[in-house]
Amino acid sequence: MILMSNNQCVRVVKLFLASVVLWFGPPSVFGQSNVSLQHKEGRFELLRNGIPYSIHGVGGETNLSLLAALGGNSIRTWGVDNLGKVLDEAQQHGLTVCAGIWVGHQRHGFNYQDAASVRKQFEESIAAVEKFKNHPALLLWGVGNEAEGEGNDPSVWLAINHIAREIKRIDPNHPTMTVIAELGDGGNKIKNIDLFCPDIEIVGVNSYGGIESVAERYRQANGNKPYIITEHGPPGPWEVDKTSWGAPIELSSTAKGSLYANGYRSNVISNRNACLGAYTFLWGHKPETTATWFGMLLPDGTRLAAVDVVEEAWTGKPPKNRCPEILELSVDRPQVMDSAETIEASIRVTDLDGDDVKIEWVLRADSRTIGVGGDRQDDEMVIPGAIQPDRNRAVVHFPSGKGTYRLFAYAYDNKGGGAVANIPLKVGGAASSIETMEPMSMPYVVYGDGAPESVYVPAGYMGNTEAIKMDFASTESPYRGETCLKVEYRSTQAWGGVLWQSPAEDWNGAKPGGANVTGATQLQFWARGADGGEQVNFVFGVLDGEQPYRDTAKGSLDKVTLTKEWKKYSIPLDGRDLRQIKTGFGWSLAGQGRNVIFYLDDIKYSVE
Repeated sequence: MILMSNNQCVRVVKLFLASVVLWFGPPSVFGQSNVSLQHKEGRFELLRNGIPYSIHGVGGETNLSLLAALGGNSIRTWGVDNLGKVLDEAQQHGLTVCAGIWVGHQRHGFNYQDAASVRKQFEESIAAVEKFKNHPALLLWGVGNEAEGEGNDPSVWLAINHIAREIKRIDPNHPTMTVIAELGDGGNKIKNIDLFCPDIEIVGVNSYGGIESVAERYRQANGNKPYIITEHGPPGPWEVDKTSWGAPIELSSTAKGSLYANGYRSNVISNRNACLGAYTFLWGHKPETTATWFGMLLPDGTRLAAVDVVEEAWTGKPPKNRCPEILELSVDRPQVMDSAETIEASIRVTDLDGDDVKIEWVLRADSRTIGVGGDRQDDEMVIPGAIQPDRNRAVVHFPSGKGTYRLFAYAYDNKGGGAVANIPLKVGGAASSIETMEPMSMPYVVYGDGAPESVYVPAGYMGNTEAIKMDFASTESPYRGETCLKVEYRSTQAWGGVLWQSPAEDWNGAKPGGANVTGATQLQFWARGADGGEQVNFVFGVLDGEQPYRDTAKGSLDKVTLTKEWKKYSIPLDGRDLRQIKTGFGWSLAGQGRNVIFYLDDIKYSVE
């Protein structure tokens, strides 16, 4: 046994505390991260517990053990609904979190002229900051994601800055950031942040096709704050070439890898004075335009080339085992066919590590929906029994009739790495298969007491689906009859909505259904809010384009402000082609700083 004097014990304790300060920060913030910005000799730098911290991050909340193993150190979120769990899991893996605070988008119906909604949004945001500000995994606060639209509305910037100012007051240990979609026309978004948001300390930039020029354009806009690349990856579907029928042409995951590398290099490496790091998009799997456009991983966790790229950027070393590479995907005849035919597809792949590569083929319907602002989409329908595979070749059989499709080829090396490519295909001239259906008798009721069962099913949940609850037999003061439809959106942020579909879950118009409502002059419904002032969008006919079974007409009422009393609303239908309406009705709303409750009754197509 070794005995120490009191003085020796004191010296040991002092040495221990000194090491704590060196590695983890001063004791005053032990258990809480202390993050600050430093601007020295023309260079911005992020300091975490006094130590320089360059962000090696991703957008996403899954596969955190893999992320940490590859050299990643941070993740980015878009809202606070699940923030406590995310922070805890990040802490377990030694990661930090850029905590996103969702603020309403005007395109989703949020009204920045409504003082009550803006105030509620502010209060909910600050409540989240109060709750999580002391978590040791917290890195910084991201106030809003692409909420600015065109970037010229001061009311949006002022609301964001109001939140940021209060965050700085109650949590001076974590910087504030707002995230924008690109820099705007002539850098107007940067200029307006400088003008209206003095309490925003960092600018987050989401950029895809323009990522390699962000640094230069940021300098030209005279940005006086540091920036973080908060999303980057391949060019978006709105930025690429399209087929003759308008389908965006997606790069292979192999080709995307070099673009991820260029985006990282042109900012984090080449502009260290202003760029604090990057959050690469998307860590995980997210259907958007296609099943594979932005994901760095496949649904089963298989790594794609983008993962190899960021690992090498973070660690300075190439991966131990690299993903296979797709050199070419081709078909043996033109991509436009007159009628349903059989084609042969082939793929050329290589694997730099000499691994055996397995090929899997999938044919999907292609709705040609181009994703907007990250809005939720579902995987497009797989065509069963369409593929006869033969190693690197496949015979593809198309369904009868006209349609648009995508043929996907997946390459797996059985070492956790993969690659994927697709090619869009079209069968027939104008892919429209409007069935000859007899017109429905008017009025045709979508929802109402005592009405015959409708062909439309309220199955198309969108956005923040977990926050949506609908009671189809509410007895809370119905407009007519014994019941009405009560809708609750139990979130102050993000957005949500529900579509009445025929058939259910047909998001891409690949299945027959719908109703012929020819003769109707209006889509009519009654609505009221629980408190009054609730803003809701109403719509019908969302499946446009060349889908085999699309909506032949569409219409909407945007940003409807409800009253506490029942009020009749209608969407005019005169002059519209109503032979096939697949999406009979729908509603959507943006988070309004409070939980939203409203009621609907007597939804019908009528001749009134």
